[in-house]
Amino acid sequence: VSSPGVSLGEPAANTNPFSSPVPVVAPTNISGGGGSRSELVITWEPVSEELQNGEGFGYVVMFRPLGSTTWTKAVVASVESSKYVYRNESITPLSPFEVKVGVYNNEGEGTLSSISIIYSGEDEPQMAPAGASALSVSAAAVEVSWLPIPWNRHTGRVLGYEVRGW
Repeated sequence: VSSPGVSLGEPAANTNPFSSPVPVVAPTNISGGGGSRSELVITWEPVSEELQNGEGFGYVVMFRPLGSTTWTKAVVASVESSKYVYRNESITPLSPFEVKVGVYNNEGEGTLSSISIIYSGEDEPQMAPAGASALSVSAAAVEVSWLPIPWNRHTGRVLGYEVRGW
């Protein structure tokens, strides 16, 4: 005699015909950018363990220059990974790339994220600011001014200036 609500039989088989052994949830928060010249840095939020659907879990990173029809595919075999860096000397600074990040496990490839646009790394500024001048304000202070370096597609945004005096 068994107690009410307690089963003594074998566990029920999975009766959901739509379940899939491959991961079905793509990584989120696909972003990146920055990095050095000739680099494309891609980041994402890792998929939690309960959504990996099995052993051998990893990430599939796909990217292509904006306007290209050919995808480059890379495999990141670490469950904890949240970053991939593609290095290639032919990458032009601040070039836009279309990026998708997907998942896989031992059963195959799963879902890919939607496309995100990510820019390759910037180059260092190739010129000094123009129009530099100095004005003595007092015996202990000098006012230095210059024209800022404008943003351009090759150098990107200038993050700061170095002022030296003697």
